[in-house]
Amino acid sequence: MAAVPDVAASLERLGEVAALERPPEAKRMLVIVNPYATTMSDRLKHLVVYALQGRYQVHAVDTQRKGHGIELCREAAREGYDIVVAFGGDGTVNEAANGLAGSQTPLTCLPGGATNVYCRMLGIPSDVVDATEHLLRLADSWSVRHVDLGTVNGRAFTFSAGMGIDASVVERVDRNPVLKSRLGAYYFTQSAVATFLRRYTLRPPKLVIEAGGQTLRGVSAFVQNARPYTYFNSRPIHLSDGSELDSGDLSGVVLTRATPLDIPTVIFRGLSSRAKISRHRRVDEFGPVEAVTVRSADEREVPLQVDGDYVGDARTARFSVLPGALRVVS
Repeated sequence: MAAVPDVAASLERLGEVAALERPPEAKRMLVIVNPYATTMSDRLKHLVVYALQGRYQVHAVDTQRKGHGIELCREAAREGYDIVVAFGGDGTVNEAANGLAGSQTPLTCLPGGATNVYCRMLGIPSDVVDATEHLLRLADSWSVRHVDLGTVNGRAFTFSAGMGIDASVVERVDRNPVLKSRLGAYYFTQSAVATFLRRYTLRPPKLVIEAGGQTLRGVSAFVQNARPYTYFNSRPIHLSDGSELDSGDLSGVVLTRATPLDIPTVIFRGLSSRAKISRHRRVDEFGPVEAVTVRSADEREVPLQVDGDYVGDARTARFSVLPGALRVVS
């Protein structure tokens, strides 16, 4: 996506004004860019980097493959960068968080994807010009805080993970990046309906969930490290009332059964600001807990996702929380 004239002019002005106030000891910033993110283009990247150079010593790197962001951020932590910016969608943020977990180098982000859940959670504007201006102001009010990370089978997640239908949907969506970019949340909806009809009406997976002394059974498990679970366009999707970014625990829900009669009412509650999904008759809530184990009761492998990225299939998923493992600036 090319930067529209108003965006380009705004970013150029930001850079010119910021350059007049750049401190002699500007902080070192590494910008990790996903060149395939939904709203990304070379021109937009260069304009954002130009603006940020007004207050920071900026080095920008494009990710080349899955997992590359993790490698880049580990190297940035070893080199002592003052800040890493994940410029892309939530998948880019997830890789950056995995690379920076447990280090002294903090993370922040710029919106470049379709949903940008973590940007919203950190209070970063969803408009790229406003978000860039926000990061420029942070140079004068530098404040680092610690937030939790969830983990599943050794992979960290910043806000949510799931085993079952949501991961199946993500897997399907990721196979069609053009439609994902063009249609956004509506393509997710179409994919969810198609995935449900194909994989969850006949012989759905059978999962057993162990969480805080509870044993639950169902067809999908949704685990969150913060609220909300995700967004549909600008509308937050709330599943569980537990867990915050710094609460030191996990929470979530289990979809106990999925039929064509159940799913419309589950979706309604997910989108409603009043009707809680956890009170649906086909949904069981758990948490707050420090660990959750989800296993396949029939030995079939089930899709797994973290922060909206499909990461493979598994028979067993072990979730835990790493309190204060990530430093953020927002």
